[in-house]
Amino acid sequence: MTQNPISSQPAQSDVAPLVAVVVPVRNEAENILPLVAEIAAALRGRYLFEIIYVDDGSDDQTPARLREARTLYPELRSIRHQSGCGQSQAVASGVKVARASVIVTLDGDGQNDPADIPILLERLLKEPLDQQDFLLVGGYRQARQDNALRRLSSSVANRIRAGLLGDDTPDSGCGLKVFTRAAFLDMPRFNHMHRFLPALMLRRGGRTLSIAVHHRPRQRGQSKYGLWNRLWVGIVDLLGVMWLQSRASLPVFDGETNE
Repeated sequence: MTQNPISSQPAQSDVAPLVAVVVPVRNEAENILPLVAEIAAALRGRYLFEIIYVDDGSDDQTPARLREARTLYPELRSIRHQSGCGQSQAVASGVKVARASVIVTLDGDGQNDPADIPILLERLLKEPLDQQDFLLVGGYRQARQDNALRRLSSSVANRIRAGLLGDDTPDSGCGLKVFTRAAFLDMPRFNHMHRFLPALMLRRGGRTLSIAVHHRPRQRGQSKYGLWNRLWVGIVDLLGVMWLQSRASLPVFDGETNE
C-alpha cells in the first residue's frame, strides 16, 4: 500500500515515554476532548506517556478539536492522513511515530474505558523484559453495550475466527490492546490487520492474554461500521491470515557464534 501523506506535530519532551496510547479516529470531533481527558487522567502519575491521535482523513471538526486538545494536554501529539486509509493503517502510522516502547491501542469513539489501560499495562510489564515482545494483552468486553444485531454478528465472527485461527482470543475486535512497538513492527501489515493482532502475535512465536474490560455505549458521533461492511472483507482477511499462518517459519537459534 502506498503510504498516505501525513502531517504531524513534534513531541513535547526530550524524555522518551514508556507508553504510547495510539487512537485512530475519523470524524470523531465530539469525542476528542472527553476521551483525551480520560486517557490523561488514567495515566498521569503512573507512567511517562504520550497520546498519539491519528486522524484518518476526517472531514468534520476533528482537526480543530485536536488542535484545541493539544493546548490543554502536552502529552498529546496528532498526525493526519490527507485521505482515509482505514483503521489498520491509522494504527500503523501511530505506532511508527511513537517514541515509547509499549503501545496501547484504543478506539476513538469512547466505548473503551481508559481506566482499564493500567490493568492491561501492568500485566504486560510483569513479564521479564526479554519476554515482553512476545505477549499481547487484549481487552475482553464481557458486557457489550451494543445493539443485539451487532453483538450477535461479533459473537459469530469471534467463534469462526477462533476456530479457524486458533488465536485463543474471545474478543479480538476489542480496540483496547497492549503490546510492544517492536512486536508490532515485526508483524506483516495489511488492511484490517488490527482485527487479527492476536493471531499475528502467535504466528511470530508469542502468546496472548485476554482480560475483562468495561464497555460503554456510544454517547457521541456515529458508528463507522455495520454488519455488511465487516462481513465480506472479514472473510477475505480470514483466508489471508490463514495463509500467513501456513507460511510462518520460526527459526531456532543454536547459540551465538563468532567463527
